[in-house]
Amino acid sequence: MTAIHGDRVQLRPIGAADRARVREILATPEVARWWGEPESEIEGVYAVEDGFVCYAIEYDGAVVGLIQSSEELDPQYRHAGIDIAVHPGFHGRGIGTDAIRTLAGHLFAQGHHRLTIDPAAANETAIRVYEKVGFRPVGVLRVYERGSDGSWRDGLLMDLLEGELT
Repeated sequence: MTAIHGDRVQLRPIGAADRARVREILATPEVARWWGEPESEIEGVYAVEDGFVCYAIEYDGAVVGLIQSSEELDPQYRHAGIDIAVHPGFHGRGIGTDAIRTLAGHLFAQGHHRLTIDPAAANETAIRVYEKVGFRPVGVLRVYERGSDGSWRDGLLMDLLEGELT
């Protein structure tokens, strides 16, 4: 697996040397609010699983986030899901947008016809970023995920079809 180059970012396979920085990113309150408890999340990031790939997002030579894809390998349903976390110190610079656009283009080139993403329905900032890239709302997933405070919250299922990437 090699690095994928975007307009502003480079996505490269996450490695053991990135673990402390990834934990730092996941532990920021702005990220942990949506992702959950950093220690359990980092274990998921480093899990070895068929169809799952996690990349470090590099901007100006620094790791500023992570982005992952999870592929449905059944040919009858072949598609991929994306998830992303960017350090809040780098929000508002187009880095997340470029990272999503870059990974989406790569996944479409690998033969996927549809991508999904499922932010918390209340995560308006993330939803705006996903819409910039071309993702469209599909529907609300009611009582979808447990928040960091232990309460259940809704998710928003969004998808992007090949040819809709902006």
